[in-house]
Amino acid sequence: DLWSGSEGGGIKIWPWEAIEKALSLKPEERHTAALIVERSYIDLRSHLSVNGFSSILTSDIKNLLSDHSRAKVWSAGFLSFALWDARTRELLKVFNIDGQIENRVDMSLLPDFAMEDEFKTKIVTSSKKDKAQSSFGFFQRSRNAIMGAADAVRRVAAKGGFGDDNRRTEALTTSIDGMIWTGGANGLLLQWDPNGNRLQDFQYLPFAVQCLCTFGSQIWVGYMNGIVQVLDLEGNLLGGWVAHSSPVIKMAVGAGYIFTLANHGGIRGWNVTSPGPLDSILCKELAGKEFLYTRMENLKILAGTWNVGQGRASQDALISWLGSAASDVGIVVVGLQEVEMGAGFLAMSAAKETVGLEGSAVGHWWLDMIGKILDDGSTFERVGSRQLAGLLIAVWVRKNLKDYVGDVDVAAVPCGFGRAIGNKGAVGLRVRVYDRIMCFVNCHFAAHLEAVNRRNADFDHVYRTMTFCRPSNLCSAAAAGASSVVQMLRSTNPLSGLTVEGVPELSEADMVIFLGDFNYRLDGITYDEARDFISQRCFDWLRERDQLRAEMEAGNVFQGMREADIKFPPTYKFEKHLAGLAGTL
Repeated sequence: DLWSGSEGGGIKIWPWEAIEKALSLKPEERHTAALIVERSYIDLRSHLSVNGFSSILTSDIKNLLSDHSRAKVWSAGFLSFALWDARTRELLKVFNIDGQIENRVDMSLLPDFAMEDEFKTKIVTSSKKDKAQSSFGFFQRSRNAIMGAADAVRRVAAKGGFGDDNRRTEALTTSIDGMIWTGGANGLLLQWDPNGNRLQDFQYLPFAVQCLCTFGSQIWVGYMNGIVQVLDLEGNLLGGWVAHSSPVIKMAVGAGYIFTLANHGGIRGWNVTSPGPLDSILCKELAGKEFLYTRMENLKILAGTWNVGQGRASQDALISWLGSAASDVGIVVVGLQEVEMGAGFLAMSAAKETVGLEGSAVGHWWLDMIGKILDDGSTFERVGSRQLAGLLIAVWVRKNLKDYVGDVDVAAVPCGFGRAIGNKGAVGLRVRVYDRIMCFVNCHFAAHLEAVNRRNADFDHVYRTMTFCRPSNLCSAAAAGASSVVQMLRSTNPLSGLTVEGVPELSEADMVIFLGDFNYRLDGITYDEARDFISQRCFDWLRERDQLRAEMEAGNVFQGMREADIKFPPTYKFEKHLAGLAGTL
């Protein structure tokens, strides 16, 4: 039989007899095949009262698994499981992820009213019997309504309505020894016996398990962060490696390989003998011949930042800023600050962020205008953007580079008003170019001359808490062709180089570029002195007074990073619509 499950707990069975009949129809009768199968299904909701179970048929079905050797079917919700007899379609057991039997109502107790009615049929009037049956019917309907409401609340809670339970089940498989293995959103692996008894649990990584696959005596585990691990039947870790740079969402066995499918569309094949004694030898040989199958590409990136002060630039201004500079670059990164401000806008932006919405009409205007300057669609193509209140970051890549760009993700960190409002903060964009991960972070830190420590704290908060967690990939189509079929194991230690919980995500990138209005000022210099040095283009002397340079040298901010040589005058503070020093305030 074919079993299917859906949201809301619907489980339908399509009997093999109907499928077989549809497949054996004569050519002139085949137009009725779909109708025959469609009408043949059995809805297990009609078996709701079987054994008194109440909740499993109202909980979303996340996975279904066939235990062929025992003729059983497992159905998995977010936080619970059900065990079915595949032959009789009887619900055998309902239990949660802790292995505890799900509460159920003993239906044998409920019909006591009816049994008493039957026992008293000879000594009571029909009106009393009808009243008893009516009472029982009311009790049954009330019970069903209450249980249905409770299960609806449980479903919403499991899906995140009342807090996302990171223990929810994400994957399910059966091993050669008949055991059932499940993987959770918290990285926990559970081993069950065929009767639904929880045996052991294992956790080797804190990342969500996305898929499970078995081959012989091995259990393969695919994680949200792109790592694949291999376990034996006892749950011992045999090895692990970075298989993809995005979530591993599916695995399949074929021709002596385990094939892994990543969220961005890349597919890679891994020999079923991995990990094994030959791995270290193969790694050494591959490393020695790396020049045969790799190439170095030089890439030029233009990163520009502009505090637009709630204004809108003319086309000529944008051309002078980006037009000629972008002529020989592969990637253009633009970070804007104060695209839109004001208490009402900031409050609305904060409210939209809480429900997963972002962006504004003004932000889209800037994206469209910059896109026109870059000849978006012909020469360049925008691969991603993110707006947080007045902060906006966007990345364009040259068309001939698009096929080598993928895994685009975005993030935002508010730093204003209790770390909740985006008048100050950062927006980031992470992208894979060829086989390197790059992060671009557009920041707007605390203002005023004396607020050096607040600016340092803003950077620290952004660096430590910026998390790229958007599930959908903004550049999935382009990334499909960017993954190679074979990837060398990065280390003989299966856990080396893997992200550890608590380590900033930005630290895992191959390159990080911070840009924006950092708001660091010049110390110990008057306005007139500054103008004189600027007019003479004596920037070296001005740099000696730069708060940012002093704080970096003291190790208080942008630790481990370097700033390029400054070849432009200070950008603050100017009067609008007046060019050059005439506009300096």
